[in-house]
Amino acid sequence: MIRSRSHPEASVSTRRTEAFTDGVFAIAATLLVLGLTDQSLGTVRTDDDLVTGLRDLGHPLFSFVISFLILCVMWMTHVRQFEWIVRIDNAGMWINNVRLLLIVLVPFTSSLDTTYSDFLLGRVLLPVNFFLAIVLGWLQWMWAVRSGAVTDLSAVDARRLGRASVSAVVISGLAMALSPWLGSIGFVLFALDGPLTRLLRGADEPSSPPWAASRDGGGSDGDVGGRG
Repeated sequence: MIRSRSHPEASVSTRRTEAFTDGVFAIAATLLVLGLTDQSLGTVRTDDDLVTGLRDLGHPLFSFVISFLILCVMWMTHVRQFEWIVRIDNAGMWINNVRLLLIVLVPFTSSLDTTYSDFLLGRVLLPVNFFLAIVLGWLQWMWAVRSGAVTDLSAVDARRLGRASVSAVVISGLAMALSPWLGSIGFVLFALDGPLTRLLRGADEPSSPPWAASRDGGGSDGDVGGRG
């Protein structure tokens, strides 16, 4: 049953959207390691050869770690958003699907950064990939607020969280702009994401919506907090 908190334009539970998104993020993060396994350690006959080979993997390892961490940040943003998004319509699902298309491309563009970082496209495509995916995440929140899918937040708090999401957009945009010279090294700018997010939000993050506790504990009528 769709309870009164749902709205006409978004009449589908977010449960399956959340599960599908979680699975795509998990698979994309796992596939990142293939960029390391594709690298050759050369001919290893001694411990020194192995140390040299591992040292040469410095850039591929950095690209793997930073890509994994940024995917984690994006997934955490997704989790926080869907604590507030009650229902979802076709437009919201397609925004999410396009973002996931960009997410599954990350292992590929990360491997390009690993293997072809001496070339301009090799350095640029991964930052562009992340920038577009992060922009789609921000657009998804804008859709949710404007379509009425966020019902347990005041308009002021919804706008504050929207401003906070701009932090990742700005940082990923800067990393993309610097990528012709720095490549994936520009992603170290994400160390500023936390302070910039708090600055743009302007206050403490809103607490979990009132139905969250009943969702974790289960609802008596099978409709958990109006989201089932």
